[in-house]
Amino acid sequence: MRNLVIKDVERTWVSIPFKPRHAKNLVRGHSGWTIFEILRLRTDAEIVGYGETMIHYTWGKVTQEQIDRVIGRSPFEFLWDDSLGAGLQMAIWDLAGKAAGVPCYRLFGPKVRDWCPVSWWVNDMPTEDWVEEIQEALSLGYMSAKLKARPWRDFAEAMHTLKDIVPSDFRFDADFNAFLVNAGYAVPYLTDLANDVSSIAIFETPIPQWDVEGNLLIRNKVSRPIAMHYGSPPIQTAVREGVCDGFVISGGVSRIKEQAVLAAQMNKPFWLQMVGTGLTVSLMLHLATALTHATWPAITCHEILIDDLLQDRLEVHNGFAHVPESPGLGVDIDEEAMARYQVEVGFAPSPPRNLYQVRWPNGDKLLFPPGTAGTPSDGEGGLRDEFAKGKWPVFHRGVCLEIIPDDGSAEWQNLYDRARQEAPIRL
Repeated sequence: MRNLVIKDVERTWVSIPFKPRHAKNLVRGHSGWTIFEILRLRTDAEIVGYGETMIHYTWGKVTQEQIDRVIGRSPFEFLWDDSLGAGLQMAIWDLAGKAAGVPCYRLFGPKVRDWCPVSWWVNDMPTEDWVEEIQEALSLGYMSAKLKARPWRDFAEAMHTLKDIVPSDFRFDADFNAFLVNAGYAVPYLTDLANDVSSIAIFETPIPQWDVEGNLLIRNKVSRPIAMHYGSPPIQTAVREGVCDGFVISGGVSRIKEQAVLAAQMNKPFWLQMVGTGLTVSLMLHLATALTHATWPAITCHEILIDDLLQDRLEVHNGFAHVPESPGLGVDIDEEAMARYQVEVGFAPSPPRNLYQVRWPNGDKLLFPPGTAGTPSDGEGGLRDEFAKGKWPVFHRGVCLEIIPDDGSAEWQNLYDRARQEAPIRL
């Protein structure tokens, strides 16, 4: 182990297709979420470490400069170095655990749990698709789900339906991503939701997190815990003012450990949010096993893909997943699946030929184009920006989003061209 040296790093891009419901609903602004870079680190001791970077949703991409830094050196020199980027750091930890003959959590700190709570993740969808999502989640052992609450869908009506198809101990996290705009909108809406749907356990970021006074008012008025992403407002402000009950923590291993320790000192629960395939799920489980206050169900989003890239699935039982006990990340990558999904470096999927229409009960309509991953509007084709700025009604009852696919007509093409240039178009 003293002489362990990294001798080369192989980088492979893969594109793993979405499951059908996500292929229909998630590609509006997140088509790039299928693209991963898998890193394979080889050593002079024939030990191999694996890591991954979700190219269009990552806390840090891996540069060639960082690759060059680790060549010819021991992985133990770099364990807590977040500057490596997501996939390279993950592979370094995998190597170190394998070299030491211990699972990664033994390197993170004392073990505090064998089973870690995990949550299903679902982007905004029509209610009938959400019903199928939750049924699939239940069939795979999940007992909680994080749902994206969006002002272009009737979230309250959807929750009224979902509450009747889940067991009494199933729990939902409603993630508003600040779309409730301000406390004046948020307090009555969240109060009604809490009264109507007992299975909603957490409200996440109902309004912009910098609005300290508004978030404090919501926390004092609403009978559910409020979760906020760690760091906004600054942690000193968040704790002093009491704006939330717990946190969403993500990033590199060093950053996660630092934030988790501070959360524990303040006796604040949190969930880890680490998005990727089974490799990322494994790293998340090792961290959650060693972090005392990682008691809220973690988010990984890997169930949106048709393949987790592992030889053996990480099973979920009654809402919990067991940490792998083999050395390193403790999982075996499926090399055949990697080869099957491999794409050229730089590959970017094209958005679907769709238009997206928001329709209100009074007949008013707004038309938006598809987005492209990496745009300022977060790939929503302007849809996100328009509602986040409060330009349109906030969570109006009966509102819906409709997909208008390319029908090959000149009329559709004209609308598409207009939408790309003028969105939104009011019809």
